Amino acid sequence: VQLVESGGGLVQAGGSLILSCAASGCTFSNYNMGWFRQAPGKKRECVAELTWGGNITYYADSVKGRFTISRDNTKNTVYLQMNSLKSEDTAVYYCAAARSPYRVVVRSRVDYWGQGTQVTVSS
Repeated sequence: VQLVESGGGLVQAGGSLILSCAASGCTFSNYNMGWFRQAPGKKRECVAELTWGGNITYYADSVKGRFTISRDNTKNTVYLQMNSLKSEDTAVYYCAAARSPYRVVVRSRVDYWGQGTQVTVSS
């Protein structure tokens, strides 16, 4: 199974980015998908999750109202729309997959990780 992220980069505070994660080698609709991030010197944290059927979402308090996770099961892709970006959103963002019924937000249940994509927000 391979997860490949794209869409990271440098953006000014207040700007937007959309991250994509394309999955291959698995039955995508069997997996709950999510995004983690890790800033220098900090623990990796789950910022968003969307279950396989799209009926359950999770957002970290720090991103609620600014980030939106979505998925297209026909394209085996999960997205993270990030708006109103802040300098504290600067981190490496990782795509993660957990086979249903296990949840991505429970980090120990993550089966697969992407390689990460850097997001840098300049103030």
